[in-house]
Formats: sequence, structure tokens, C-alpha cells
Amino acid sequence: MRRKVKNVPKDIKKPSVPMQPMMPQIPIMPMPCPSYPIGMPPQIENPVDFEIEPGPPVIADKNYLQGYLKTLIGKFIRVDFIVGTNMFVDKEGTLEEVGIDHIVLRQAETNDLMVCDLYSIKFVKVFE
Repeated sequence: MRRKVKNVPKDIKKPSVPMQPMMPQIPIMPMPCPSYPIGMPPQIENPVDFEIEPGPPVIADKNYLQGYLKTLIGKFIRVDFIVGTNMFVDKEGTLEEVGIDHIVLRQAETNDLMVCDLYSIKFVKVFE
């Protein structure tokens, strides 16, 4: 419902451009100028000596499979993997590396590296 405005002076003109709603202005803080020459990296006067965070405990602790397998690096092993619900696949080779979610075997016949999924390992046989 509109109200009628009476007694509007005739010398007031309507704006030719539609009015936009006013948006509140956010003050912009001035950025400090760098105190080093352009093109040169800043020099840190007192570098902070950060400690390197220890790795995940599964890699270091022998109570986890990854930690135990890490003690077998360099040994010839046979690994049985479960594929699907009841199918087993075995791979043999020298254990080269143990990661968080994988192991690396070096195949004896071809000297190729094979990366294997750690979570599908069911059995590991170590040849002495």
C-alpha cells in the first residue's frame, strides 16, 4: 500500500540513474612496506629452530605390522594378499621399503620393483 505525498515542490527532479542501495564500506588497513630491497628475500635475524615431528607410531613400533616389516628390510619374503572375499595371491621378493600403506618388493627373477597394498596382506613368510 502506497502513501500519497502531497505538496511536493515541482522544482525537485527525479534522479536519471536509478539509486543503488548503499553498501557499508569496510575500512582498508594500509599494508606495511617491506624493509628489504625489492627482489631480495627478507633476512631472518633469529631463525627459529623447529623440531621435526616424529613419524606415525605404526612405522616405528614393532607392535604394528609396518613397524615389524621394517625390521625385515633386505630379507627375502613371500607375502600372501587377499583379493576380494576369498582369493589369495602371493608375491615373493626382497623387501625394499615399508610405507604407511604400502610395501615395495624387488622381484628376484626380473629385478623389478613391485609396490603392494599393505592393507590386503594376510600372511608374510620370511626366508632365513
